[in-house]
Amino acid sequence: MKIKDVKDTIINADCIDTMNALEENSVDVIFADPPYNMQLGDTLLRPDNTVVNGVDEEWDSFESLAAYDEYTKQWLNAAKRVLKDNGSLWVIGSYHNIFRVGYILQNLGFWILNDIIWSKTNPMPNFKGTRFTNAHETMIWAVKNPKAKYTFNYEAMKALNDETQMRSIWELPICTGKERLKNDEGEKLHPTQKPEALLYRVLLASTKPGDVVLDPFFGTGTTGAIAKKLGRHFIGIERDKSYVAGAKKRIEQVLPITDEAVEFTCKKKMPRVPFGAVLERGMLQPGDVLTDACGKHSAVIRSDGSVKSVRAEGSIHQVGAAEQNAAACNGWEYWYYKRGKDLVSINELRQQIRTELYGAE
Repeated sequence: MKIKDVKDTIINADCIDTMNALEENSVDVIFADPPYNMQLGDTLLRPDNTVVNGVDEEWDSFESLAAYDEYTKQWLNAAKRVLKDNGSLWVIGSYHNIFRVGYILQNLGFWILNDIIWSKTNPMPNFKGTRFTNAHETMIWAVKNPKAKYTFNYEAMKALNDETQMRSIWELPICTGKERLKNDEGEKLHPTQKPEALLYRVLLASTKPGDVVLDPFFGTGTTGAIAKKLGRHFIGIERDKSYVAGAKKRIEQVLPITDEAVEFTCKKKMPRVPFGAVLERGMLQPGDVLTDACGKHSAVIRSDGSVKSVRAEGSIHQVGAAEQNAAACNGWEYWYYKRGKDLVSINELRQQIRTELYGAE
């Protein structure tokens, strides 16, 4: 089955059979929200004796843990087959299943990059008062092998988090309100619909515009809705016709963001400029002095583009780190030079060179 023929569609079929029919090494990212095998027992009641609608659908029921493990092996093998060598896989689960999934995933040769904790800001309480409130789910982010050159938009994640490095604990609410799809009776269409905020972060972190995202347990189409919004393509696989109908209607109403808005912060894509290029162009001279913004630390520029301070010698980055007793330093942002009476960041010189060479910053 050619990917071009099924992009941006929902396939109403079994996910294992469908993935095994798709082209090998053809999708960029897989987001999987498989059955959790919750093994629920007696009816769960609230303190006022009303029934809590848990997950009791047929698709979440397995005869035994061994049956669940076998099912997990089959769909993960199918997913590995269709995933590109440099693609990545996300799997979400709860304490009921995520440890088994992780074990099997590693046995199949996947390499785990992170486990992400989705900390629910508004979790369902523990009505019986017999356990801690279950307030999180776990996502495993993995690749097919340790050498995979997967996509990680680090700078975009940092920008999304107010210029602070994104951590592996994500505090997000569960799906509620208008976002929650309902059936004709006004009840939840799907018991475990994931919030759009969660998929927004997943896809922004690990995909590029135009990438193909496969969701083998498509449900009500959260993955497809966010993929369409962010300018990515999706392939959804879902057995339940009522979920498919709800997902189609939902995705049809999504408006993609503009081409300009699709762009995101990615400093790694900006052309690298060595500090020596500043000397080659005569912008600064050997013997000129660099200082930090406060004028507390200084270093002399040497003819080969290295610098020397009282404490250290080496690149602008190495010496900047040494002056601050820091593990690392971006020397372009740390060092300044004197232009008349003003201190000017050497980063301005780098931007000038980028414009000269590439026509834009």
